[in-house]
Amino acid sequence: MSMPCAGVWVPVATPFKADGQVDRSLFLEHCQHLIDEGADGLAILGTTSEANSLSVAERLDLLNLLIENGASPEQLMPGTGSCSIADAVQLTKAAVSAGCVGTLVLPPFYYKAVDDESLFAYFSELIERVGDDGLRVFLYHIPPIAQVGFSLNLIERLLKRYGSIIAGLKDSSGDFKNTLAVIEAFPSLGVFPGSESFLLDGLRAGAVGCITATGNINARAIKQAYLGAKTGSADSLQAAITRRRKIVESFPLIPAIKAVLARRYGEPTWRLTRVPLMPLDQQRESNLIQALRENGYAISGENVHEH
Repeated sequence: MSMPCAGVWVPVATPFKADGQVDRSLFLEHCQHLIDEGADGLAILGTTSEANSLSVAERLDLLNLLIENGASPEQLMPGTGSCSIADAVQLTKAAVSAGCVGTLVLPPFYYKAVDDESLFAYFSELIERVGDDGLRVFLYHIPPIAQVGFSLNLIERLLKRYGSIIAGLKDSSGDFKNTLAVIEAFPSLGVFPGSESFLLDGLRAGAVGCITATGNINARAIKQAYLGAKTGSADSLQAAITRRRKIVESFPLIPAIKAVLARRYGEPTWRLTRVPLMPLDQQRESNLIQALRENGYAISGENVHEH
C-alpha cells in the first residue's frame, strides 16, 4: 500500500450560502485549515460532505476548485459513488484525470435487494468504462446508511479481477469485527475505519488510518493519536479522541459538526445543511457546545452570531 493513502483523512463538510448554493470560499478556507491542522488528506464529497445531496456539476466544481487552487491531488480522495452508473463514471474519470490518489466509491444504494453478482457487475462496468490503470478504488462500506454493503466474497472477486485498482476500503459499519475480518482476509487493502474511535485498535490490527467525520472539528488531536500509536501515551490519546467523538455523535452528526464549525469560524452560515438534513435547534446546539467545553474543547474564533 503506497504511503500517501494512510493516516487521518477528513470527509470535508460542505458549507452553503443563505440561498442554498455551495459557499466555495468557505470550502477552500476549511480545506486549508484541515491540512494545516495535520489532516493527511481530504476525502471530499463523502457522507459528511452531503455529497448525495449535491448535483454532479456541484461535485465536479468542488473537485476542480481545489485543484485550481493548488491542492495536492495526492491528498484528495473524492467520493465518486452514485446510484447512476453514468454519474459514477463521469465523477470517477474526473478524479483520475485530476491525479487524485484514490476515489471513495459507494455501492449503488437505492435498490436494496441486490446481490453480490449485481454489485460486481456495477463495479466491473465502472472500472472498465473509466478504463485507466491509474484508477484506485476505495470501497465505501456504510450499511447503517446505504444498507447495501460489501461482503468478503464480493471484495475477493473484485480483487481477483482488478488487482491493485481495488486499493482499499472505508469501513463505516461501526462493527469492528467486520473491519478486522477485512484486514485479515485482504492484507493488500488499505483499510480505514470510519471513526477515530477505532483508530488505535485498527492500526494495531493492520489498518492504515481512519477517515472520520469528526476530523472536521478535531483533526489535530486525531492526528496526534495516529502519530502516537506506538508510544506509551497511545491509549490515553485514543481515550481522549473517543470521548470527544462520543459527545458529537450523541447529536445528529452532520448538523452537529456544522454547528461547531459555525462557532469556530464565526460564520453562522456554516450551520446550514441541505434538505432533507436540518440544522440543530438552538437548545441542542447549546447543549453540544457546553458538553464540548466541559471536555476541554477550545472553540476558537467565536465571535458568536447566534441564530
